[in-house]
Amino acid sequence: MTYLGIDIGTSSVKAVLIGEDQAVLATASVGLGVSRPQPGWSEQDPEEWWRASEAAVDAIAAEAPTALTRLRGIGLSGQMHGATLLDASHKVLRPAMLWNDTRAAAEAASLQREHPEILDIIGNPVMPGFTAPKLMWLRAHEPRIFEQVALVLLPKDYVRLHLTGEAVTDMSDASGTAWLDVGARRWSERALALTGLSEVQMPRAVEGSAAGGMLRAELAQRWGISGPVVVAGGGGDNATSACGIGAVAPGSAFVSLGTSGVLFASTERFAPNVEQAVHAFCHAVPDTWHQMGVILSASDSLEWLSRLLVAPVPELISALGERVERPSSVLFAPYLSGERTPHNSARLRGGFAGLGQEADRVSMTQGVLEGVAFAFRDCLDALSSAGTRVERAWAVGGGARSRLWLQIVADVLGLPIDVPDGAEIGGAFGAARLAICAAGEGAWREVMAPPARAATLEPRPALREAYAEVLTRWRGLAPALEQVAAPS
Repeated sequence: MTYLGIDIGTSSVKAVLIGEDQAVLATASVGLGVSRPQPGWSEQDPEEWWRASEAAVDAIAAEAPTALTRLRGIGLSGQMHGATLLDASHKVLRPAMLWNDTRAAAEAASLQREHPEILDIIGNPVMPGFTAPKLMWLRAHEPRIFEQVALVLLPKDYVRLHLTGEAVTDMSDASGTAWLDVGARRWSERALALTGLSEVQMPRAVEGSAAGGMLRAELAQRWGISGPVVVAGGGGDNATSACGIGAVAPGSAFVSLGTSGVLFASTERFAPNVEQAVHAFCHAVPDTWHQMGVILSASDSLEWLSRLLVAPVPELISALGERVERPSSVLFAPYLSGERTPHNSARLRGGFAGLGQEADRVSMTQGVLEGVAFAFRDCLDALSSAGTRVERAWAVGGGARSRLWLQIVADVLGLPIDVPDGAEIGGAFGAARLAICAAGEGAWREVMAPPARAATLEPRPALREAYAEVLTRWRGLAPALEQVAAPS
């Protein structure tokens, strides 16, 4: 039997087909575009997610047609928080507002200020990128569309609707809406009512390893699949990445160097830390939760520098050599789109400090890499203050291909960073693992085993000490930048 994972990301849809032994049989990736019609806005057409998903599975079918005929399960992973709004006939009402869309900052602040009891329900600060404040913005600015909203889906669940015809989500993804009672793992009528909605407008919520529908017959026929195919509940991209890397036991952790950055740690209980903007969400597996520190611009900061200097990212990094031996003289605050942990500020913006006549591409590139690492250190300290102890972490995400960057992260965090051994690790792989569970072919604790380690990057004592001194100065940037930020 084979199992398919589909990850609906911000920049692409990725698909991976695995066998019963979890060996990768085929992969595919189809790019996506993002629209930014106004400052702080970030949107995508939901139909583009579906077209890209179709194209990705078509590519899998072309690469491994015989293996795909034996498909028994599909798992879904996706970018979180996106407000996908449908009317009663399941027609898309407007472009989806994405996770990094900050237009609802005022609504998020007012919801938390006027109804502080919501924090006891959702266990998280109400952040502008969450789904609920986006609906408040819609009610205030596009009331005619708000009145037509019959169903609110998250990005991966819109793809599920096409795959199965059913409106279903999972607990991990639903945790990022600000409508879920995260401790009880169910929708909160109170939280929904505060934004003018009800549970009728929500998809059914299941565990990520449980069944969340069956593949429609016409799609099975299109892809040459011979038997019934269950579609797992799946998960938000970070929870499924944790499933892919085996970070499901309490205390297991990973650092994700993707478009955004995440420090993720599994927990055996619901453990919020609202004051420092720690995300406390349900995991994609039952009776398990997780904490996350989130950076909105991780590898995205490096991509921004690449555009600014008109130089490819690999060229910028290679100019640093195999490893750095001392901190850069240039400091960088990676708040290009605001920040979540620990600042929870949509208006905060990034900046360089320490620029002198001697500053060049190399010092600026190193400053960006270190700035992101320092932001991860903020996340680590926030998780620590919530009672979570992280002793080592796996590395995932596109930026994790750079051993130099991972070494900087290890030095700044003071933690060993483990590199997985050639496995197809990520949201799509984790989603395929959830499909195995939903198909009844394995218990999640056994299916979600960690991979072998290709390498471990140990923190270097001399650099750890040097970065600790720089960190103190770097932490002065955020309050200074907040003071000079443009009004919201």
